[in-house]
Amino acid sequence: QVQLVESGGGLVQPGGSLRLSCAASGSIFRINGMGWYRQAPGKQRELVAHTTSGGSTNYADSVKGRFTISRDNAKNTAYLQMNNLKPEDTAVYYCNADVTAVTSQGLRYLEVWGQGTLVTVSS
Repeated sequence: QVQLVESGGGLVQPGGSLRLSCAASGSIFRINGMGWYRQAPGKQRELVAHTTSGGSTNYADSVKGRFTISRDNAKNTAYLQMNNLKPEDTAVYYCNADVTAVTSQGLRYLEVWGQGTLVTVSS
């Protein structure tokens, strides 16, 4: 019903930058919160950044001042601008969205995850 597709991951040197995108599609009535999570090898998935429909944002302490989350509501797309990347930022990054979807039974609240995009920070 609703899909999230991430893009923009890749290999970057320490100190470099990447911009991740997350595009939502499907039977969307409204997208509420959108966020980025990451999971490094052997570690639990953790919240990186989150933004509400009203534009409020919050960040993990480890990325404050380096990462910026934004969204284009007209395009149903969220972005994560990552600057001054460090090796410890290496992980699979997942997009997450709280969506009010249109279904055959009416409006339904869904939590949707993307498939993930790998970010590797290494020299």
